[in-house]
Amino acid sequence: MKNLIMTIICLCVTETSFGQLKNIRYSDGDQGLTGLLNTDAGEGAPGVLILPAWMGIDDEATQAAVQLSKEGYITFVADIYGDGNKPTTAAEAGQQAGKYKQDYQAYQRRIRLALEQLVKAGASPRRLAVMGYCFGGTGALEAARAGLEVQGVISVHGNLGKGSRPDGALKTKILVLHGAADPHVSAQEIANFRKEVETAHADWQMIYYADAKHAFTNPASADFQPIAAQRSWKHLLVFLDEILK
Repeated sequence: MKNLIMTIICLCVTETSFGQLKNIRYSDGDQGLTGLLNTDAGEGAPGVLILPAWMGIDDEATQAAVQLSKEGYITFVADIYGDGNKPTTAAEAGQQAGKYKQDYQAYQRRIRLALEQLVKAGASPRRLAVMGYCFGGTGALEAARAGLEVQGVISVHGNLGKGSRPDGALKTKILVLHGAADPHVSAQEIANFRKEVETAHADWQMIYYADAKHAFTNPASADFQPIAAQRSWKHLLVFLDEILK
């Protein structure tokens, strides 16, 4: 068990200097954005766009990018908030994330712009996926709702709701990795999500992890659960292998 815990911690928090990732500058109108890119997999490799949690680009997102690059993917960590807007407190993060949850079209646009950077960097435009943690997991579902041309999306302990919007087409494959004890996602929200994907006849999966709370994959969180984190990472890799390779 000790070795298992150390494996997960090393997976998520080593190389906090961003290792092999490099800064990429892009923009949304007048707002500057700075994402993180790894192209070690080479021109034409499948690409994975990673959407960070509500504090903005963090160790969990960057380490996912580093590890997925070793699995043969070009990776790009998106900057949703933009230069000068990275939260420093939970209150600021809640305000920033809340703005994009309400203005879902702005969130979808930022995701689309980041996806364009991933393709520009050499990822195959026909082999793309979007994944995200917490707030970023919500963004992964927004990528599906926006009809972005990706082969699949992965929400890792993300919120599932879309507000009062009507159900729409969901053409891409969807994987939701969910803590069974997550206090931030209500039974009604789960029921509404199921209605949404079933009405759309989407290709979807939702995997629950026993006793796992909201941020169960993040070693920096009090909710970190190493066994659930390891299992969810394996499920994520299986899904990416299915849709992109």
